[in-house]
Amino acid sequence: MPTTPNEAQQRFVISHHDEAAFKRDGLRPYSSYRDLGVADATQGLAQAHVIRMVAPFDAKLSQKHHHNLQFQMVYCLKGWFETEFEGIGRQRLVAGSSWVQPPGIRHTVVGWSDDCELLEVVMPAQHETVNDA
Repeated sequence: MPTTPNEAQQRFVISHHDEAAFKRDGLRPYSSYRDLGVADATQGLAQAHVIRMVAPFDAKLSQKHHHNLQFQMVYCLKGWFETEFEGIGRQRLVAGSSWVQPPGIRHTVVGWSDDCELLEVVMPAQHETVNDA
């Protein structure tokens, strides 16, 4: 029996690997995104996608920013990904490692490997990203 209103609105979803599912319609132009169906299954409570870096790192593309959300977790599936977090310093994910970013933490992407793939889970699915010039 559901214990919260959102639990009653969630539905089962399964997502199998499909190269054609990677789209270049996400937040960053240097990435392609594979939606895992979580936003639809949870009616926007959460979102999960695989992010694949599709261009070599270029520092000119990276900008300090933050996300207005409740939860953000990143897990490295392949390669490596590095970010500078305000108050924390530079952190590198490698295949098999993860981090949880506190809501609103300012950060700048500082590099990735050419084969980098990440799993990102955020709550809620729709949220604001603010560039901090």
